[in-house]
Amino acid sequence: MNSQTSSSSSMLTMSEEENLIEKHEIIKIQGTDKQGHPVLRIIGKFFPAKLVTLETVKKYLEEKIYPNLIEKPFSVVYVHTEVNRGENFPGFSALKSIYDSIPVNVKENMEALYFLHPALQSRLFLATFGRILFSGRLYGKLRYVNRLEFLWDNIKRNEIEMPEFVFEHDEDLEYRPVLDYGMESDHPRIYNDAPLVDYPVSMYSMRCIA
Repeated sequence: MNSQTSSSSSMLTMSEEENLIEKHEIIKIQGTDKQGHPVLRIIGKFFPAKLVTLETVKKYLEEKIYPNLIEKPFSVVYVHTEVNRGENFPGFSALKSIYDSIPVNVKENMEALYFLHPALQSRLFLATFGRILFSGRLYGKLRYVNRLEFLWDNIKRNEIEMPEFVFEHDEDLEYRPVLDYGMESDHPRIYNDAPLVDYPVSMYSMRCIA
């Protein structure tokens, strides 16, 4: 859902697009965090970026989601597992547009944004441009969560549903720890008695993101 897709590429009516979002439960208020606040769960893999326009997403959020978040604090769990830029990722410019359209009182009620299974490219991009694209207040609420076990430190496990592929990815991380490299900073691991550190973003890394 880049700028061109959002304005002209979808072959569905707006009502059909909204039904698609609803059917796959891509954006859903479900469960609570450890403070008892409601959780807005977003499953990135299910997002039909080639079929749903930016206008439809904004309308859906305005009518179905925001009215339930205006008067109380809440947390967001964004599941980035198996998100592919060409298939189900709308692009950072679209996310910026959606963020700018969020009502002020909703933004102020957001306690934390948990980014589950972040890709290294996303980490690098947000580390470099996150404070420019989004407000410093939102960036300060961002929490990278590389493993489900860390998510349960803040979210009540039995109250939020996760697709099976999320658990499968977690198992891959368990048996292929190299996949963890460079993806986790909020919950640092220790290797050979030395902390894992983040390396500076290189120009080569930025070319990989583009």
